[in-house]
Amino acid sequence: MNTVKIQVVNKSKHEMPRYQTEGSAGMDLRANIDTDITLGPLERAIVPTGLFIALPKCYEAQIRPRSGLAAKHGLTVLNTPGTIDSDYRGEICVILVNLSSTPFVIKDGERVCQMVIAKHETAEIAAVETLDETERGAGGFGHTGVK
Repeated sequence: MNTVKIQVVNKSKHEMPRYQTEGSAGMDLRANIDTDITLGPLERAIVPTGLFIALPKCYEAQIRPRSGLAAKHGLTVLNTPGTIDSDYRGEICVILVNLSSTPFVIKDGERVCQMVIAKHETAEIAAVETLDETERGAGGFGHTGVK
């Protein structure tokens, strides 16, 4: 099992993030709010978590929706996946949107998203005049059809 050490300052009223099962890729993050947030249909809100993290270089934290909230209530993370860079030291806040036709109430302590820690590469950009040819070429969205 590969592990990486993440420093977390928890200024919330809630427990530290943790994996719910041994095979989980993401840790659930909880809303850290003083009053309920009601999200009407198609409304969005920035929800604080009270968590601050320090990631090693070449790592990011990806903020993703919880599948149960998405499937049952239409609640999702608007900028999925949200990215927390290794040099960010502010509070982790989550942009949630209600894509259902009914209001959804976010309560303090509710698990509102999951955080996945991922290693990434840093690219070196090289300016060129042309790109190599491929079978696909410039074929874009839907170019292979639906069947």
